[in-house]
Amino acid sequence: RDCRLEAERLVKRLEREPRSRSPRGGFGDRGGRGRGRGRGRGRGGRGGNRGRGGDEGPWVPCTKLGRLVKDNKINSLEEIFLFSLPIKEYQIVDKFMPEGVLHDDVMTIFPVQKQSSAGQRTRFKSYVLVGDKN
Repeated sequence: RDCRLEAERLVKRLEREPRSRSPRGGFGDRGGRGRGRGRGRGRGGRGGNRGRGGDEGPWVPCTKLGRLVKDNKINSLEEIFLFSLPIKEYQIVDKFMPEGVLHDDVMTIFPVQKQSSAGQRTRFKSYVLVGDKN
């Protein structure tokens, strides 16, 4: 009877405490050998935040160019192109080009392979034309 009570207490204690050991008997991470990069931790991860929902609230600029556009200190795309400034926020183009003006056409998509220690890593390149058909 004492053994049964002791076993019940042990089960209750284990249910309350979080698991501190890994399921493989205390060997912390995956494998433990190699160069420490593991599965799929190369450049950029696995594509993370690709399919974000939509616009959530008003635009808050992240770049200096974005702040200038929002404050109406830059009035056209030509001023941006004149100084070869990189456009890193899509809202800048949305401000100057009205809805439905821009059209895109995918010209080609082709695979590019890179040899890695585990085989080949395949990515895809694409050529896309974007413009106002003018």
